Amino acid sequence: MRNERQALVSRILPFSCVDGPGNRLVIFLQGCNFTCISCHNPHTINHCNHCGECVESCPTQALQFGKEGKVDWQASLCIHCDRCIEACRHHASPKVSHYSVTDLIEVITKQSGFISGVTVSGGEATLQLPFIVELFKSIKQSTELNHLTCFVDSNGYLAKDGWNKLLPYLDGAMIDLKAWSLETHQWLVGRDNHRVIESIKWLGKHKKLHELRLLHIPNRSDLDQEIGQVARLIYALPKDVIVRLNAFQHHGVRGEALSWPKCSQSQLEGFHRNLAAIIDNPIVTPSVYL
Repeated sequence: MRNERQALVSRILPFSCVDGPGNRLVIFLQGCNFTCISCHNPHTINHCNHCGECVESCPTQALQFGKEGKVDWQASLCIHCDRCIEACRHHASPKVSHYSVTDLIEVITKQSGFISGVTVSGGEATLQLPFIVELFKSIKQSTELNHLTCFVDSNGYLAKDGWNKLLPYLDGAMIDLKAWSLETHQWLVGRDNHRVIESIKWLGKHKKLHELRLLHIPNRSDLDQEIGQVARLIYALPKDVIVRLNAFQHHGVRGEALSWPKCSQSQLEGFHRNLAAIIDNPIVTPSVYL
């Protein structure tokens, strides 16, 4: 359908067991309204500005300048070496595709017998909220697909009005809380955390919060130092909300954060012990530290 709403998609992962409950198809959308210093997917932050710095880096000539002076990506020639992403100084990727709701429904239908649900992630998924609403609505209205759960992985910066639009079709959300104090959060991601905390509370109230993710960056983030405040937030949530502790690592990170020490298993276990002593919610820690 030519007039159908389209989304800018960075990647589609057919199977994942870490992006929500069960085995899930994950759609990573391009674009983010946070500029996290510790981001492990910085190429999903911005949209390609077609500067062309990536073109010469491609060993298979999968990237070329098109007729309009824009970088064209030929997926059939791409070997996914990611040299173009490494060359980009704009925190973007030329390897993005436009998908309509119909296009994605076709992709999901092919996988529907092997998955328990669909998760839309990013970047920041909710920047393309109207598309997500239409996609989830189509899944729920489909007799072939309505057994699938619909989840969003988000930074939580969406306003309540936006969550209300998604509510009828949303089964669950995973929200990241990067820091507790306004100043630390502003420094880490470029924005305050007021909306993030409000989203966590709102989703908890409507029983749509599946997982609260806490990033531990020793001597940089403050969640371990503000553990009492974090616990008070968690107290107000349903007891089945999963609290996932993530350890800062260097995978995919660029710039200043590469000089930060990685979070060790012993450091995260200390955070875990202190938090587990004061909350009743299930807490999940990484199985691998890289």
